[in-house]
Amino acid sequence: MIGTARDTQGGISSVVHVLSEAGLLRRCGIEYLATHCDGGPRAKSVLMAKGWLRFISLLLRGRVALLHAHTASRASFWRKTLFMVPSLLLKVPVVLHLHGAEFQVFYGQECTPAARRCVRWVFERASRVVVLSASWKDWAEAAFPVARVQVIPNPVVIPARSAIDAPMRQDASVLFLGRLGQRKGVFDLLQAVAALQPRHPGLRLRLGGDGELEAVGQQATALGIGQQIELLGWVRGEAKSRLLEESCVFVLPSYNEGLPMSVLEAMAHGLPVVSTPVGGIPEAVSDGEEGFLVPPGDVAALTDRLARLLEDKPLRTRMGRAARERATAEFGALGCVTRWVTLYRELGVPCDEV
Repeated sequence: MIGTARDTQGGISSVVHVLSEAGLLRRCGIEYLATHCDGGPRAKSVLMAKGWLRFISLLLRGRVALLHAHTASRASFWRKTLFMVPSLLLKVPVVLHLHGAEFQVFYGQECTPAARRCVRWVFERASRVVVLSASWKDWAEAAFPVARVQVIPNPVVIPARSAIDAPMRQDASVLFLGRLGQRKGVFDLLQAVAALQPRHPGLRLRLGGDGELEAVGQQATALGIGQQIELLGWVRGEAKSRLLEESCVFVLPSYNEGLPMSVLEAMAHGLPVVSTPVGGIPEAVSDGEEGFLVPPGDVAALTDRLARLLEDKPLRTRMGRAARERATAEFGALGCVTRWVTLYRELGVPCDEV
């Protein structure tokens, strides 16, 4: 299995962590090789070189039964081709696990014709292309008609208790987790908070993630809500769990997504979600059930849905419980591991029972 280093920031490392904790790597004899890490160009190049040399050594000695490649778009995809192409040429099964929220943009608008031919060659020869939702499956099958596409959603750990019933929960605390920038709708969210400020002066928006922190802080100040915003940087582990237990609403007004781990984590903690109907999000959150979905960029609708949840505790409670139930039923880690074990076995890899 190849992907970003397991201690890095981002969705892929979160997915790998959950799969590992749920026992997939142990059950199926998987060796994980990191191809990317946080840090400067030198550190990234050295890690990539070490991973590739280790992989080629195993491949040429016949020690690779299957390659499972976690990939996003752009540089992430091209790095993985250095592993996938040799595997395909040597008839080793490849599972291309597609995470990239903007892969459609990358393939359809940014790739040259030669680059698109390369992408298509890999997709159509992979033993499986695993995507995160039915909507991504529809796109992949239309773009690569020969590809063998299968849906396995991201997994999430279900905590023992839900944040909606946690004693630390704060009625006016709204949480965002993700990379701060335009794609995730952060600047739209700041405008919504500014519109809510006169009615909800005690509102606190906590922003956990890396990205454009300085630009976000500057816009918050310009909108007069600098005192209501907390820029937390990237959060993980116990710090993330504490935020999910303290908040009353989770918000992610993205323009493009795969199936964001942050949404699933919020649902698992019993939080109602305000998000957008992009990528796999509508397959996790039904508008009016586990939360609300608003069109990307619609600040008025975003403001309205946040206000409704902030002002209606019984609604928050009902939606939060529905979110937790759906996360447990459809995205629990054990169920996802079972699906991966089944897939590996179909491709000839022996795995222990789940």
